[in-house]
Amino acid sequence: MKKLLLLGVLVALLAAPFFLKPYGIYLLTLWVVMTIAAIGLNLTLGYAGQISLAQGAFVGIGAYTGALLTTQGWPLWCAFVIATLLSLAIGWLLGYPALRVQHHYLAFVTLSFATLVFLMLRNEEWLTKGVYGISGIPRPTLLGWSAKGPVAFYFFCLAILALVAAATWWLVRSPWGRAFTALRENAMRADSLGVDTRRYTLMAFAFGSAIGGIAGVLYAPLVQFIEPTAFNLNLSLNLLLMVMVGGSGYFLGPFLGAAVSVLLPEWMRFGSEGLYLIFYGAAVMVLMAFCPSGLLGLAQRVFRR
Repeated sequence: MKKLLLLGVLVALLAAPFFLKPYGIYLLTLWVVMTIAAIGLNLTLGYAGQISLAQGAFVGIGAYTGALLTTQGWPLWCAFVIATLLSLAIGWLLGYPALRVQHHYLAFVTLSFATLVFLMLRNEEWLTKGVYGISGIPRPTLLGWSAKGPVAFYFFCLAILALVAAATWWLVRSPWGRAFTALRENAMRADSLGVDTRRYTLMAFAFGSAIGGIAGVLYAPLVQFIEPTAFNLNLSLNLLLMVMVGGSGYFLGPFLGAAVSVLLPEWMRFGSEGLYLIFYGAAVMVLMAFCPSGLLGLAQRVFRR
């Protein structure tokens, strides 16, 4: 049943853009991009147990890196490589405070980093153009195939999501992924069993941040105009909501959480006469109160019973 369900979802994702208007295709592409960013946060938070409120900042780093390079004529694959390596390096450095502080203290450290990145994007006009933003961000052309249209760019982003998901699937089932899980469950016990908790903590931050940078490179040509406000703390909190609602530590959690956060409010908006945010917020509060493990955790409990 799981394989049939996944096959049905895949068919729906491939067929959906041909039945949607441009705004619907944009929302579906935004869901793909936010899912990639949430996969990175799920790797850091869900699998390794390291709280981070800075994922939105890494999406911003990737978006500005991609926008600055592609508007100067650089190919998109160069932007992917540079943004990924830059986010990986910064994420590795951000992991060092996690070696000394945990829980809400670590959350405040990552919150401070996110605020610092936002202030740099807003104030360093010589590099980021500040509040004026960067416009005219081109969409890619690969081997003669143009992804400038909404449907073509959606399939391009969907292909990147498939690659990121496959790499993450391999990672969480490798010895590294098992070490991340051991770090989340009990860092002291993992250390006593010979797991290098210091190295794996840094790796969790680095890999999650790098995936956030990849999402940012896709976000810039999707909207074709970026400015600092898009990458403030609200984005980090929204990504955290996606991971928690979908199911922290579940591989499919970011997919479901991003759908709830990106697609569900838009669907509710047309039938609730302006009250959709109240209904949406109340539903999330009830879910987190009675099932902290998210929608997938709730489904698992129901099937077990």
